[in-house]
Amino acid sequence: QVQLVESGGGSVQAGGSLRLSCAASSRYTMGWFRQAPGLPREFVAAISWSGTRTPYADSVKGRFTISRDNAKNTVYLQMNSLKPEDTAVYYCAARGSVVATTTAASWGYWGQGTQVTVSS
Repeated sequence: QVQLVESGGGSVQAGGSLRLSCAASSRYTMGWFRQAPGLPREFVAAISWSGTRTPYADSVKGRFTISRDNAKNTVYLQMNSLKPEDTAVYYCAARGSVVATTTAASWGYWGQGTQVTVSS
């Protein structure tokens, strides 16, 4: 059983930065998704176990960076140049396959979510 625990959410003004962390209990492909009120959960970024594959959603490319520290079993999402449209609950996810997917239903394990609010 994989347990995921997110931390690092909060409120920030537009242009600011936040770093999310996700502690994982096992070795999996990891990802971040987000969900705004009334909208479906959307893919943000993913990272392979080796860290060599890091796909991003077009909306966050150049602003967000996903990374992992396997010695600490922790995945990070550094979010810079935040925009009000980045406001959402951010979820950490894990997947047993070496291939990441943007489809939320294909990820087997989820954290409880952490709120990120960006004000204009």
